[in-house]
Amino acid sequence: MELEHRVCIRDLNPQIVCILCAGYFIDATTISECLHTFCKSCIVKYLQTTKYCPMCNVKVHETQPLLNLKIDRTLQDIVYKVVPGLWDDEMKRRRDFEMTRGLKNPYGGSVENNLEESEDVYLSTQHYFMNDELIHICLEPYDENDLYDQELKYPLRKFVRCSVRAQVFHLKKLIKKIWPHLSNKELIALCDGEPLPDSHCLKRVWLSHNNENPPLKLQFQLKS
Repeated sequence: MELEHRVCIRDLNPQIVCILCAGYFIDATTISECLHTFCKSCIVKYLQTTKYCPMCNVKVHETQPLLNLKIDRTLQDIVYKVVPGLWDDEMKRRRDFEMTRGLKNPYGGSVENNLEESEDVYLSTQHYFMNDELIHICLEPYDENDLYDQELKYPLRKFVRCSVRAQVFHLKKLIKKIWPHLSNKELIALCDGEPLPDSHCLKRVWLSHNNENPPLKLQFQLKS
């Protein structure tokens, strides 16, 4: 029988803490020359005054050091999974920053109360997610008998790719476009049988349900 082995976060800290700010990685970014990793904002600010890695002093680039920086999405996903609340705290900081600057908030406010206003924000910034990390999703009905008339011959499963910052209520709109006979229905989105709030982004769903391999399997059903 295999014994369970627990690892304390403090044992992982040397691998997931940025030496420039002493905090957990946010937008983990690696220098391609030496493979040392830092928060994106930390290393970009640091390289404005020097061309050398802050850990090993290797020259990053002679004239344009930012060209040798690569986002490490896998490491960032690991950090968000092992550090409780880090993802939520970071999203809250970004929302607060945008509100204090008078910017429109792409993460939504009270989504349930004002979906139409949120949609207008997204339409006005339609290229905002163009360079985002994408998440692969498998959409399927939670109960086929309740959702389908076999004579309609709609597909029972659909694979799509979305920005990790897209929210559940965007996903519902996508479902209604894929399956037009549901356009006038109220839907509930689920993951592992658990209903998902409209305001949750897909990145949060992916991390909180600990999916190891894509695609992220999501279901939907009619709201009773």
